[in-house]
Amino acid sequence: MLYIRSLISNMKNKNFLFLLVLCFSSFVGFSQKMKLGLLVYGGGGDWYANPTSLKNLARFSNQNLGTHFEALEGQVEVGSRELFNYPIVFVTGHGRIMFNDAEAQNLRTYLIGGGFLHVDDNYGLDKFIRPAMKKAFPELDFVELPFSHPVYHQKYDFANGLPKIHEHDGKPSKGYGLIYQGRLICFYSFETDLNDGWEDPEVHKDSDEKRQLALKMGANLIQYAFLGM
Repeated sequence: MLYIRSLISNMKNKNFLFLLVLCFSSFVGFSQKMKLGLLVYGGGGDWYANPTSLKNLARFSNQNLGTHFEALEGQVEVGSRELFNYPIVFVTGHGRIMFNDAEAQNLRTYLIGGGFLHVDDNYGLDKFIRPAMKKAFPELDFVELPFSHPVYHQKYDFANGLPKIHEHDGKPSKGYGLIYQGRLICFYSFETDLNDGWEDPEVHKDSDEKRQLALKMGANLIQYAFLGM
């Protein structure tokens, strides 16, 4: 069940009761309808990029993981209490992303409480997302995850790590993580553009092989967010 492991380890946390109610009322297993979350942020960046991506990822996950996501994602502001309604939240864009103090604290509380964030650099996000996440977690740095990390070995096995979908600067794809008290709370995909691979085929004209790789990695992220192992 979503959040169970995190809740057990945070029983002294003041947010425990709230998260416990959330867990049992909204996210019991995969059986109830829910939405993937899309993070709405300030700073001027295009948080709305790749408008068909989460629809296709939801459909793929429903077909292959047995989830019951609605096709339309939930657009949620980073500082909103509604953030806690989503087991996994995605963020993408090409440029500026900034959090004010309240937003950074809200995101921190969400992630410490059991939420999961996937950041996908859509080319140009890197120099902005790192200081933004540093504001939420000043004690943490992004670390490159080894290919042996469980996020690469959920339903689909990625023995060589993150698949390469788009070229960008021609560098190898990288998967970074923020790890809080031993738990991966944020996965950051860089030099790959998974979101583009999730979009409708005619948008970027990626091959079916690349689209399948992107969707399978996205499904792994969803499964990891629920199971956390």
